[in-house]
Amino acid sequence: MEMFKAELTRIEILRKSFDLIYKNGYQATSIDEILATTKVTKGAFYYHFKSREEMGMALISDVMHKELWPAVKKSISTTKDFRKNLYKMLRNLLIEHPVLTCEYGCPSVNLIQEMAPLHEHFRKALKKNLSEWQKVIEEEIVRAQSAGQLSADHDSQNIALYVITLYHGARNMGKVLGKAYYMTFLGEFDNYLHSLK
Repeated sequence: MEMFKAELTRIEILRKSFDLIYKNGYQATSIDEILATTKVTKGAFYYHFKSREEMGMALISDVMHKELWPAVKKSISTTKDFRKNLYKMLRNLLIEHPVLTCEYGCPSVNLIQEMAPLHEHFRKALKKNLSEWQKVIEEEIVRAQSAGQLSADHDSQNIALYVITLYHGARNMGKVLGKAYYMTFLGEFDNYLHSLK
């Protein structure tokens, strides 16, 4: 029972940390602010995490990955048409995801901008998540090439990185231009996918 309670406390710390960092940024979010929203003691925080940095690493692997990954995996396996799957993947992340908002962008993109240039551990953890996403898109491109939907001349790695880069840009632009921009972007993204022969 104690183990279960401890795990619930850990999850609560991470969920509240995610909410605060998503809205305010990692550097602007203090342990004291996290404690104030969770109602846990400083001792309880340090029981689960040796430092704010360790909590940040857990946030990337345990919360952000689990929030974003199902939307990616589900979209990729929706149909046999790679164009529809990639379009649906970005549409789900931009329009339909229950946690992500236009106002605050994407938590992963935000942390890449804020922390990757400053902190090696953050950069590596964020790169690991990106690499996993890139691999799934690459596999979808290779599958499409094997199925004759796409020329073998295309480089699956280049397309995967381009799609991820487009998503990151759309997320940032959405913060300024609003959610309506996502529909404009998705229209252009659809045109791009259909230009691939």
